[in-house]
Amino acid sequence: MEKAAMWQVIDDERAGLADLLASLTEEQWTCPSLCEGWTVREVAAHLSIGPRARLMPILIETVRARGNFNRLVDNTARREAARAPGELVTELRAVSGSRHLAPGQKLADAMMDVLVHGQDIAIPLGLDRPMPLEAARCSAEHTWRMGFPFHARRRLRGYRLVATDVSWSAGSGAVISGPIATLLLLASGRHAALSQLAGPGATALRTRTPADR
Repeated sequence: MEKAAMWQVIDDERAGLADLLASLTEEQWTCPSLCEGWTVREVAAHLSIGPRARLMPILIETVRARGNFNRLVDNTARREAARAPGELVTELRAVSGSRHLAPGQKLADAMMDVLVHGQDIAIPLGLDRPMPLEAARCSAEHTWRMGFPFHARRRLRGYRLVATDVSWSAGSGAVISGPIATLLLLASGRHAALSQLAGPGATALRTRTPADR
């Protein structure tokens, strides 16, 4: 995808998620998301941090997290989540249109992040949030190749992912087929959508324990 198209997807997703979050009840804000240990509130808080992140504060947070990236992300999200839901919605709406990336972040990272986190919120709430197909395809390819933090090629070694709604496949072995959005979630470590996947590989993957996936 061209950069302009990727930024447009990010803008649209942020604005759409702000609208979705603004419509939630207090109970829905506390619903567990697909991100382990996070509710909808923490995911919402996390979504606006990247566009506002600057190098020096990130370095300070890295020290506080003792160099652990996942701890850094968790710490900052939980701190931001202490704010009122209305503030979180306003913050997310404000960063739609921003062209700032977090230190060390690539544009493909930012697009993948907002697409996946949108599903982290929507799926547990039982909400249908269609994902732009070409953006999902590009994000699935990016996630498959990127290594840290998802290590999709290592986790899914022995499986072949085949999209049924766009031209995309990756890996080799037992076939796991389904919508590209669901395959993106699988590649990024989300197994909540396994019921939407088909093929012998999907059947085998469903029998594995969460620790083995």
